[in-house]
Amino acid sequence: MACNIKALSLDHQIASSTRHLSVDRKMSTASVVSVPVFPDTVTKNLLESTNLSIKNPQSTEKLLTKTVDRKEVNSQGKFGRFGGKYVPETLMACLGKLEAEFNLVLHDSEFQEELTTALRDYVGRETPLYFAQRLTNHYKNSEGEGPEIYLKREDLNHGGAHKINNAIAQAMIAKRMGRKSIVAATGAGQHGVATAAACAKLSLECSIFMGSADMEKQASNVLLMKLLGAQVEPVEGTFKDASSQAIREWVGNLETSYYLTGTVVGPHPCPSMVREFQSVIGKETRRQAMEKWGGKPDILVACIGSGSNALGLFHEFIKDEDVRLIGVEAAGFGLDSGKHAATLARGDVGVYHGAMSYLLQDEEGQILGPHSIGVGLEYPGVGPEVSFLKETGRAEFYSATDKEAVDAYRRLCRLEGIFPALEASHALAFLEKLCPTLANGTKVVVNLSGRGDKDADIVFQYEPDRLCGLMP
Repeated sequence: MACNIKALSLDHQIASSTRHLSVDRKMSTASVVSVPVFPDTVTKNLLESTNLSIKNPQSTEKLLTKTVDRKEVNSQGKFGRFGGKYVPETLMACLGKLEAEFNLVLHDSEFQEELTTALRDYVGRETPLYFAQRLTNHYKNSEGEGPEIYLKREDLNHGGAHKINNAIAQAMIAKRMGRKSIVAATGAGQHGVATAAACAKLSLECSIFMGSADMEKQASNVLLMKLLGAQVEPVEGTFKDASSQAIREWVGNLETSYYLTGTVVGPHPCPSMVREFQSVIGKETRRQAMEKWGGKPDILVACIGSGSNALGLFHEFIKDEDVRLIGVEAAGFGLDSGKHAATLARGDVGVYHGAMSYLLQDEEGQILGPHSIGVGLEYPGVGPEVSFLKETGRAEFYSATDKEAVDAYRRLCRLEGIFPALEASHALAFLEKLCPTLANGTKVVVNLSGRGDKDADIVFQYEPDRLCGLMP
C-alpha cells in the first residue's frame, strides 16, 4: 500500500560517523547522506497498514522493510500504529541495552526496594489526594448539588512537580549502567530541576538544555538547576529545539552519557519507561480513593503537553472503562488562532524525535511552533500512548485557552490557598465546562502536576488591570 509521507525525521548526528539515514518524499528511494539532526520535518498521513522502505546505514545495498499496522501490539514499543523506533541503526544497539536494563530493574527486588525508599524519603511520596472543599462548593448548582473535586497533590513532591518520580528512577538506572553524566532537556524547568536534584543525590554530572525563550520565562527554575550543580545550556528556540540539542549531545557520547527524558515521547523504550515510573500517581490514587470513599474515581482530569503526568494518572485505570479519562490541551489564543499547543485537536500523524504520534505540522510536513502560557505544554506532539488513547476513544481530549488557565490559577489560589502550575491550571480550567454536566456526588480527581510559584510573575503580568477586582 502506498503511503503519502512528506519526509522522515530519523536523522541523528553521530560523532564517529557522518553517514545518516534519509528517505525521499515519495518513499520510493533511500540514500545515506550527511544531514542535520532532527530537522523539523515529519512523516504525514500514514494509512492503516504502511510499508516503509529504509536503507540500513551500515549498507548501501540492502533495504529494510518495516510494516506499520494499526493493530500491532506493544512488544516493540508500539501502541496500535503509534510509537516504535524510527532511528538510525547506530542507535538501535544503545536503545536495546536501555530496554534490557529497564526490563531487568522492573523485576529486580533490590532496585525496587531502593526506588521505593527514594520515593518515600527523598521525593516525599505518597502525595495526598486532597478534597478541595471550597472548589467543590464553587461548582454546586442552585440546589446545592454538584461533583466532588479532589486534587492529586503532585505539587508537593520534592522539586515541586511530578517530574521527580521519573527522574530519580532513571538516574538510578544510569548509575547502574555505569554512566557518568546525564543529559536532559526541559521546557518549564520542572524536569530540569528534578534531573539536577537526582544527579546531585547520586553524584552524576548533569547538563540541562533549555530554550532561551523558556529560560527567560522560568528564570527561578534556571537558578535552582544551577544551585543543584547542573550545567544549564541555552538553546535558541523552545523545548523542541532543546530536546533536539540534548539528543545531539547524547549521541555524540553514547558510552558514558545517558539521555534522561522526562516526556512520554521519543523512540522505544523511552515513552514506556517514563509512563512506568509516573504510574505511581495512579496507583496511589486508586488506593487513596478506596480509603476515602470506598470506590474508584468517576473521572480523572489532567493537562496534556506530551502526556507524562496524564499517563501517570490514567494508566492504572485504563482497563476500568467506567472511569472517564479526560486530557486537557493548551488552546493558547484559541484553536483557530494558529497559536496553540493542541496537538490532538489540530494535529496529524507523523514521525518526530524517533516515534510515530500526533504532531503539529503544516501541509509540507514542517513542524509548527506551539504556543501556551504554560511553557511545559509547548511541545509540537504527544506521546504514542496518548495518541493511541485518542484513536481508540478510551480517553477524551479537550482544550483550555491561556485566559482560562490564568483564571483557573487565580481561582485555586483564592479558594484553596494553593498555587497550581500554569500547566496544571489547564486541567483545572476545564472544570468550568465539565462540572455543570455532572451528577451530584460525582468523584472527580484532577492531577495537580506541579506548583505555580514559578508562574507567579507570568500571571501578574497577564491582564494586570484585573488583579484588583478578582474572582472567584
